[in-house]
Amino acid sequence: MSTARGPRFARKHPRALAAVLTVVGYVVVVGTVYGGSGVYPEISESTVDVLAHAIAVVNTATIGCLLAGIYWIKNDEVEKHRKAMLTAFALILLFLVMYLLKTGGGGRKEIVAGAPLRGLYLGSLGIHIVLSVLSVPFVLYAITLGLTHTPAELRETAHARVGRIAATAWLVSLVLGIAAYLMLTFYYAPEQIEFVRGMA
Repeated sequence: MSTARGPRFARKHPRALAAVLTVVGYVVVVGTVYGGSGVYPEISESTVDVLAHAIAVVNTATIGCLLAGIYWIKNDEVEKHRKAMLTAFALILLFLVMYLLKTGGGGRKEIVAGAPLRGLYLGSLGIHIVLSVLSVPFVLYAITLGLTHTPAELRETAHARVGRIAATAWLVSLVLGIAAYLMLTFYYAPEQIEFVRGMA
């Protein structure tokens, strides 16, 4: 009986579970970026670059999954939609692991003051970060509902409405994040980029 308590709680209290997981996620990310916990292995700048490229690939694949999931649910292909969204969620967890390792163990690259289009880059990055933060509880809530309810039951929940908010914020965030990555990787010259070592 005890093994069913987790799923039962998630089914009865999806908002509470999403809220708890959101707070835990925020604490882990903020602690990694600003806390200097020292739990991550130190990695080189070249490894940071490799992880940045890998993250861009993962995020591009996530966009593809989200668009496919939206297409399939609009065509009432529920099972395909479910698989696409769960794949997108798995990819974002993979992104999170790579991001934490890259930032906590290595660092990040920033555009130096005076570089051309720095404002555009920072603006894209800022909106990307804000939407990433805001989308987390919506994504977790929609995923929790989807995993704990049948398709028929989901029609009686806020899954569709919350899912639209989650997918929209998530998609825009991913697109802007990739745009910032492309600018950082292919537009700016090496002397316009500063590597900031992680605080871990």
